[in-house]
Amino acid sequence: MNKSYSLHKITEKENCPFEEAAYSRFKFGDKFYAEQFAKELFEGFAVQFKDLILSNTEIVILPSPYLSIPTASNFLCYYFKKELNGFLFKNGKKACIESKIYRNQTYVTDYGNLDFEERVKLISNDTYYIDRNFIEGKLCIFVDDIKITGSHEHTVIKILDQYDVKGDFVFVYFAELVNKGIHPKIENHYNYFAVHNVEDIVSIINSEHFQYNTRIVKFILSLDAEQFAFLAASIPTAKSNELFHLAISNNYHQILEYKSNINVIKID
Repeated sequence: MNKSYSLHKITEKENCPFEEAAYSRFKFGDKFYAEQFAKELFEGFAVQFKDLILSNTEIVILPSPYLSIPTASNFLCYYFKKELNGFLFKNGKKACIESKIYRNQTYVTDYGNLDFEERVKLISNDTYYIDRNFIEGKLCIFVDDIKITGSHEHTVIKILDQYDVKGDFVFVYFAELVNKGIHPKIENHYNYFAVHNVEDIVSIINSEHFQYNTRIVKFILSLDAEQFAFLAASIPTAKSNELFHLAISNNYHQILEYKSNINVIKID
């Protein structure tokens, strides 16, 4: 069984159903909005899927695939899990468990401007791993922030088929582009709504609820030398050290486009 749910439906280009600035900050690591969005998302999801949740004794929750550096949706998933477990507790059920799909990303391109075919082609060279035995036969809830073309859902379903995983699968999104007359590049309109320059990035990093995710790490490592020097001088040393260790944990030091900036921040 494959089902899908989205809280917000994008039907008009000029009429966004959620706060664009908040969503943009969320995509670049502001966990305050991840928590807010997760609460809203679970409330809507529970109304429609209450019976399904309560009829299952084994529930697994999974964010969008990543290797070492979490995606923004991972933090959405984290807070969604808290809401779900609170709901299960109130109904006398045992807590859900968390799993992940490991993804070795092979590209630096920002696919936010690409259509479905371009996205599928871009991510088709990535390698994925899922623990089949861990999720087999369970209700699996895949949490993601936005569904634009469906390329990631398509990829996850392909992975599940590849590993011959049996179970009930529900794909849950904070928002979904349902008007296919709108070009998928609207995703980058949302992603960068509150991020126009390196000063905006510094502001987010130095905010109270910040945590690095894949998007902001790649953005930082792609900055030119002058912008990167400004950023490095404008954030705490601890944040620079964290950035370095996250970057090498994802093997970004082996990607030509990222090497220069990683070498600038490397610690002794």
